[in-house]
Amino acid sequence: MKPAIVTDVEGTTSAIDFVKSVLFPYARRRMADFVRARADDPAVQAVLDEVRRAAGADLSLEACLAQLDAWAAADAKVTPLKTLQGMIWAEGYAEGALEGHVYPDAAAVLRRWRAAGHPLYVYSSGSVQAQKLLFAHSSEGDLAPLFSGHFDTTVGGKKDPQSYRRIAERLEGAGAPWFLSDMPEELAAAQAAGWRVVQLRRPGEAQPPGPWPQAEDFYGVDAVLAAEGSR
Repeated sequence: MKPAIVTDVEGTTSAIDFVKSVLFPYARRRMADFVRARADDPAVQAVLDEVRRAAGADLSLEACLAQLDAWAAADAKVTPLKTLQGMIWAEGYAEGALEGHVYPDAAAVLRRWRAAGHPLYVYSSGSVQAQKLLFAHSSEGDLAPLFSGHFDTTVGGKKDPQSYRRIAERLEGAGAPWFLSDMPEELAAAQAAGWRVVQLRRPGEAQPPGPWPQAEDFYGVDAVLAAEGSR
């Protein structure tokens, strides 16, 4: 079996602008009405209970909504917000109001890697549900069957090497896994955990370069893997 390849989403498989300018505003605009209309739904009640635990107070429904909106405004990486966003996006995708953006090069190379025997995974700060929705309803078709698993911040923060050690215990594949991301701090954490890494530096979205292989797209990543004997 070939090494596992784990990919980030924003700035890697998908445009940062799609998440920032489409998905986040869509969820924020609908959040209050969505929660009020489903306040008796056990899944929504569970989100509200998490908000109260995070706040350390028995907040009213409206106070919970205010806290969720504040988190959304700050792009906070907190589980109840991410869970609720995923629920709202699921409705949007089902209604055809949303289509997940995936770069054509990412879709083409992910398909090639899967066909060649690489186990593929996603690790993103977006919830597992949000990841699955984006790839299942993508601009490049249904990519969900390509992936063997998904990870989010419930395994730990993306800048913490321990998160990558936890993930590595659950991966298939031979040898050290690969992690693909645009963010130097995430790549440094993965490298510290013994992973091999490639930085995506897409034109117009590029983060500062780090001391590791870099590529402008997934074709460039494929060339790095080939040079390392991992393709």
